[in-house]
Amino acid sequence: MDWQALVLSLELAAVTLAVLLPIGIALGRWLAVTTWRGKAWIEAAVVLPLVLPPTVLGYYLLVSLGGASPIGRWMAETFGIRLTFNFLGLLIASVVFNVPFIVQPVQRAFEAIPRNLGEAAAVSGLGFWQTLWRVELPLAWPGILSAMVLTFVHTLGEFGVVLMVGGSIPGETKTIAISIYDRVQAFDLASADRMALLLLVLSLTAVAASFFATARIAVRR
Repeated sequence: MDWQALVLSLELAAVTLAVLLPIGIALGRWLAVTTWRGKAWIEAAVVLPLVLPPTVLGYYLLVSLGGASPIGRWMAETFGIRLTFNFLGLLIASVVFNVPFIVQPVQRAFEAIPRNLGEAAAVSGLGFWQTLWRVELPLAWPGILSAMVLTFVHTLGEFGVVLMVGGSIPGETKTIAISIYDRVQAFDLASADRMALLLLVLSLTAVAASFFATARIAVRR
């Protein structure tokens, strides 16, 4: 069992979720309440990581953030920071790859809230932030919870994108999914089987827990 790779994967999933949660709530709500011609292009861009092969997305991120790119060269010369083949590179790739997994469920959750509730809150004297905190977020919470679990679990199993951007550096970029691949390549199927089973159990438990929590919230309402 590659515990170092597992811990790294858990850290990556937690940080990715922390970065994406406020972005997902803001963008998901905005897409849910706005109507304009260009909205379809924004929604298409959000969904794009789902339909692009992970290696293609990883390749473009590598080209865009690598040391030979304008962004990568500027970050290296100005701040001494590399954007690829380290944990920061993994994080950037993971955030981009997981955008649809958090934005879409949040968007659907806000779309399900009746518009007249917001109007009633405004008539009652509640401002935008009060309405968001007291009315919209509690109603959208099941969708937000599902988005959080999907993002966390999906990050644990990422392979193509993180391999392209981060490589397989033990202790820095070698995640549990990459470790499983390496073990299979080395014909160490026993280790690969244990890690794959652990990943399966973790993912199944997390998703089941989110379903139970969502059901309990529905019953309380």
